[in-house]
Amino acid sequence: MPSERQEILRDYYICCLSRELSLVIRRDVLTGRAKFGVSDDGKELFQVAMAKAYQAGDWRADYYRGHTLLLALDLAKPEDILAQLYADPENDPFSGGRQMVGHHMTPNTNAEGDWIPQLSQVNLSSDISTTGGQMARATGLAYASKVYRETKHLKAPSFSDNGQEVCFCCIGDASTSEGAFWESLNAAGVLQIPLAVTVADDGYGISVPTEYQTIKGSISAALAGFAAEGDQEGMAIYRIKGWDYPALCEAYTKGIKQVRKAHQPALYHIEELTQPQGHSTSGSHERYKSEERLNWEQEYDCNRQFRLWMLATEIAEEEELLELEAKAKAVITEARTQAWDNFRQPIKLLQEQLNQVIQSLPSSEAKDHALKEIAQLRTPSRSELLSIARRLQFAFYGQETPALTQFIAQEKQHLQQLYSSHHLSESPKAALRVPAVAATYPTTAKNINGFEVINHFFDRALARIPELYIFGEDVGKIGGVNQGMAGLQEKYGEHRVFDTGIREWTIVGQAIGMAMRGLRPVAEIQYLDYLIYAFSPLSDDAATLRWRSNGLQQAPLIIRTRGHRLEGIWHSGSPMSVLLGGLRGMHLCVPRNMVQAIGMYNTLLQSDDPGIVIECLNGYRLKESLPDNLDTFTVPLGVPETIREGADLTVVTYGACIRIVDEAAATLSKMGIEIEIIDVQTLWPFDLEHRISASLRKTNRLLVVDEDVPGGAAAYIMQHILEDQGGYFQLDATPSTLTGTAYRPPYGDDGNYISKPNVEDVVEKVLEVIAE
Repeated sequence: MPSERQEILRDYYICCLSRELSLVIRRDVLTGRAKFGVSDDGKELFQVAMAKAYQAGDWRADYYRGHTLLLALDLAKPEDILAQLYADPENDPFSGGRQMVGHHMTPNTNAEGDWIPQLSQVNLSSDISTTGGQMARATGLAYASKVYRETKHLKAPSFSDNGQEVCFCCIGDASTSEGAFWESLNAAGVLQIPLAVTVADDGYGISVPTEYQTIKGSISAALAGFAAEGDQEGMAIYRIKGWDYPALCEAYTKGIKQVRKAHQPALYHIEELTQPQGHSTSGSHERYKSEERLNWEQEYDCNRQFRLWMLATEIAEEEELLELEAKAKAVITEARTQAWDNFRQPIKLLQEQLNQVIQSLPSSEAKDHALKEIAQLRTPSRSELLSIARRLQFAFYGQETPALTQFIAQEKQHLQQLYSSHHLSESPKAALRVPAVAATYPTTAKNINGFEVINHFFDRALARIPELYIFGEDVGKIGGVNQGMAGLQEKYGEHRVFDTGIREWTIVGQAIGMAMRGLRPVAEIQYLDYLIYAFSPLSDDAATLRWRSNGLQQAPLIIRTRGHRLEGIWHSGSPMSVLLGGLRGMHLCVPRNMVQAIGMYNTLLQSDDPGIVIECLNGYRLKESLPDNLDTFTVPLGVPETIREGADLTVVTYGACIRIVDEAAATLSKMGIEIEIIDVQTLWPFDLEHRISASLRKTNRLLVVDEDVPGGAAAYIMQHILEDQGGYFQLDATPSTLTGTAYRPPYGDDGNYISKPNVEDVVEKVLEVIAE
């Protein structure tokens, strides 16, 4: 318990400040100033207690609440929170208006791509709304402390002080029903990492009570078997009332010391919390709570109980508390006015500019209607003003309106810049800026197996990149299912090349957290099909991190996996359309062989971008020559490569299909038909230099060969070529695709043959297009 009276009074002030902020959030949504809101009302007290245990260098992985903690740690001002509520792109410091209120972060990188020293601040990883999604990243952030504590080869003065950093993670009680929660806690217990998870238990998951969510109606009771006992490792479990200030302070202060010192994870089950305004601004909790429950919540509101405790213990008098409450209300009122003015002022100027533009137009009914429409807008948004301008331009179709045209172009460009930047790195270290270095070969180069190429590369990479760590299922002791890591654990130690459990979600979580803390993780997902298990943390977290933080956070992890030409329902191997639909923000690399793969690894390892490299499963036993510039050879991402020259038809493909098409080309050549084969190399980004359309200007015919389902990645490729590159205008024949079947491949060679493109299919399809 805090001993200083002033500290206790400050905690109460922060609770009052947070509550007033929560009231404003709800009011501004209901009155139309904002779209949607979540807030901290009823959950203030445990956060001010938790704040006492934070130290510089610590991390937080949270979901969509937690502004009380930011206020307690002086990480944000009330107007910062409100700027995010209003989706103010200029003044929201957490996401540039891209995320709803409650999603916080602190920068970990600057515009040059350099790391910001993490030991000089409390670090907030960019929050996500995905239910339970914060758990995977929290595991990785805490695991990085273990790495830094145990390492003997790595100095990291700006990232860690001997691994003392704790990762705090908060999750709602109902969200503990998600598999990500259980997988993460199990991983934390196995790994013994400094992870402190707080379960905020207000008795409901929106309207569904706890007894419908959790066995025994209590997450701490359900997790009793995870508790450390005697010599058995496990985690510490605390069960505290959310309105009991002294108990909360003691549990967090003493418990986090143990987490920090011993790297023993801890679970804080904070019970009997209330939600005075309900779960969010989208509904009323009176609809599903009994009168008895509502009366109890009023009585045991944490701020009220804190107040009563101070009066009962004579820490404060009524007048003092009234003064603090009045001060909090005044501060939030002023912050609300300031945040709203900051948000509205640029839009008012834009409105005036549009009015002037419209006034300059010739008289017409459409002009009068537009001016009236603008005047009737109470609080116009940029998009509403732009929409009016664009509809007005339709009314002047065929007439010159240069001022209106310029206004529309400028504002569209402005909005696009505000919201579409930072999908990938825009720093000098971006993967797209890594110089291309061709592979070179010694005159006496020997052909070796593909897996040996990979092995040689990672051996050299581990030796020259001290931050590099490689892990996944079966990666360590046996060196991977395809022997790409054979002998590397023995050479570099279990600390750097290691096995994990069968837990794809948290394998990715480990990689995200490690990458955010200056390490270079290569996390293996054993087969491409298994990436589906890890899809949520990749899609919702890794792929969106840079974008949703407005370019202020990065996690340059690499996912290594293998696919293509796999057999069987559960190993179909090419769900590229799934990845393309959900992983924009990560480079999607599809190398045709292992030499190309190492060139892509080199490019990614020199960059500050995340990426996925999908190696060809049937390429590990194929012979390749080993380049003598393994350390410097790079493959430019977003740049296709022409594998075979030809003038009759362009075939666009990638991965293992390259060998299928190349074999078909030999057959076609004997028939007098020369096809040009283009390996796209990366599916995202795709052909940034428009090399494919340049090929079409020569051949005027197009065939896309792909293992994915009909309408999958082939349709994506076709759209880029025909629309983005204008390839349609180069064609003398109907563009065509040759893909896998709509169903997954059956088990066995016969089923695989009929389910995926084969050499004969390619020959027949080329002849069909040529005949047209």
